[in-house]
Amino acid sequence: MSHADAPSILPLARRRWLQHLPYLSLALFLAAITALVWLTREYDDDAQRATLISDVLWMEQNLRFNLDRNEIHLQEIGPELLAAPAPSAQTEARLASLLTHERGLARILWLSPEGHVLGAMPPLTPAPVAHDASADAAAAPVDESSLQLARGIGRAVYGPAHPAPGGAHHFEVHVPVWSDEAQVGMVVGVYSLSDVVMRELPWWFSERYHVAVLDSDGRRLAAKSKVAPLSPRLSYSMPFDPPGHGLTLQIAAYRSETRWIPLLLGASIVLLAGIIVWSVMQLRRQLARRQQAEVALRAESAFRKAMEDSMLTGMRARDLDGRLTYVNSAFCRMTGFSADELLGLKAPMPYWDPERIEQTYALHREILAGGSSADGTEVRLRRKNGDVLDVLVFEAPLIDAAGRHAGWMGSVLDITEQKRAREHALQQEERLQQSSRLITMGEMASTLAHELNQPLAAIASYTSGCINRLQDEAPLDRAELLDVHQRIARQAQRAGEIIRRVHDFVRRSEPKREALDLAAVIRDAIGLIEADARKRGMRIRSELADGLPQVPADAVMIEQIVVNLVRNAMDSMRDTPPPERTVAVRTAREGRFVTVTVADRGAGIPAETAARLFEPFFTTKQEGMGMGLNICRTIAELHRGRLAFESRPGGGTIFTLSLPVDADLE
Repeated sequence: MSHADAPSILPLARRRWLQHLPYLSLALFLAAITALVWLTREYDDDAQRATLISDVLWMEQNLRFNLDRNEIHLQEIGPELLAAPAPSAQTEARLASLLTHERGLARILWLSPEGHVLGAMPPLTPAPVAHDASADAAAAPVDESSLQLARGIGRAVYGPAHPAPGGAHHFEVHVPVWSDEAQVGMVVGVYSLSDVVMRELPWWFSERYHVAVLDSDGRRLAAKSKVAPLSPRLSYSMPFDPPGHGLTLQIAAYRSETRWIPLLLGASIVLLAGIIVWSVMQLRRQLARRQQAEVALRAESAFRKAMEDSMLTGMRARDLDGRLTYVNSAFCRMTGFSADELLGLKAPMPYWDPERIEQTYALHREILAGGSSADGTEVRLRRKNGDVLDVLVFEAPLIDAAGRHAGWMGSVLDITEQKRAREHALQQEERLQQSSRLITMGEMASTLAHELNQPLAAIASYTSGCINRLQDEAPLDRAELLDVHQRIARQAQRAGEIIRRVHDFVRRSEPKREALDLAAVIRDAIGLIEADARKRGMRIRSELADGLPQVPADAVMIEQIVVNLVRNAMDSMRDTPPPERTVAVRTAREGRFVTVTVADRGAGIPAETAARLFEPFFTTKQEGMGMGLNICRTIAELHRGRLAFESRPGGGTIFTLSLPVDADLE
């Protein structure tokens, strides 16, 4: 590995170390808390064990003190018991004080040097017989071996525990009695094991500990306990000496009451440790999510920035005061201004057309008040270099992350070329419409010439007749002459009307949308084509409804639609029987539309032809151009209307032109 790689590796290792440092610190903290709790528990156990040992040692000393005290009293009262055949009242009183439960003695016997029972308190049953040593031995619960040992060594000797009536256990202490260095007898104290162990214990010791005396086989001989569970960790055993002989004193502490404060403290520590662990894990997870979100956000921001930079649509954002807060690169390219030149500006903007400041300002206020229409708003702007720019603006409310209306977001489309193309297309459409009308007039030229020849021939005939009458010397009939001139005027008017209709139909002019009487337009169209209908043997029947509202439209364009539809209807009835060759033209009101229907009795339109009927350059006529119906539909859509067709019941086709009454075509 090269030295150049070391700087890049060390920060990575350091970052990993810093990432694992909180977990290491947390582990050390938990280990320290666990050790502290364990040490506290051990210290508490040691303190309780030390207290137990101290209390047991006190108990042992107290028992030994009581036994030694009783031994001294027995030794002191022995001479009095052995000196007289029966104890005196004072001696009996002293015996009674020794035989209390607190001292643990159940019976006191005094024996002769030979071991004969001389007396007992309380008395033995059956009463001892002085001369019968075997009977005395049987009646007195005296351990012979302990007796001989005490007589031999001259000191008090404790005997083993033995069962007693009632399920209790007793043991004896053999105290030799001396007088002038001679042994005069023996005083035997019979202890109740339960009284010695239990009644000598203070109440506080019994409340804390369970005390039991066990023999060499582990059998319980005496016990003092209460109904409470024992602590398995705190117990102590020691030899019960005196009397000894394999007896064991076992002391076990009761399970102490639950100490809630340490328990709650420990539980709180564990709970807090768990919360800390959970918090660190959640924090780590949240940090990882945040880092992922930041990475995703940076990627998303870069992606959106790339999208915005690659867009051809200009984007701009404005606050509620109309101040520019955002522009994309497409908008900057569109206007020629940089983002630094535009951000923060308020109206009027530097890219507004100086010649239309007021109109643009009014539109600006209107957009800030309620936004633009769904179809957008056309605005003329001016680039930084002075070029004119036509745009289509779509404005929508800008909602921030809190759901508040923070401003307006605008999409700006450069439609300069589209508008020029559209204007050019409109011009071409107008030329095409005029060409279509000229073609129609060309096709009708012979018929129109025949129509004009009739009034002109009549005018010539009436004029020749008038000249002849004027040359005749016979008197003139003024009424007859007036009638002839009136006929001449009507024929001239008829010829002039034909010429006007042809002129209006074929002239080229800018579309003129004004409120017009649809019935008058239809009558002019029928009058224009009526001569052609007579020539073909067709009839045109018009049923024009009364009281129709005026519609905003161009009269020449609507007349062109009616002429085309009527001529197509006549073309479709070439093979129809003559009596049925009738074209019906009707008008009606349907809601907000005025409809014009042209119905024929032709062969109808096949399904394969119907699918392409309005396509440009599609025709079923050998001499047709295929533009007539396409132009008619274009004119209808230009007037916010529609042109449709359907099959006629009984044969034929019905074309319907619908024009809105309330269309705004300005």
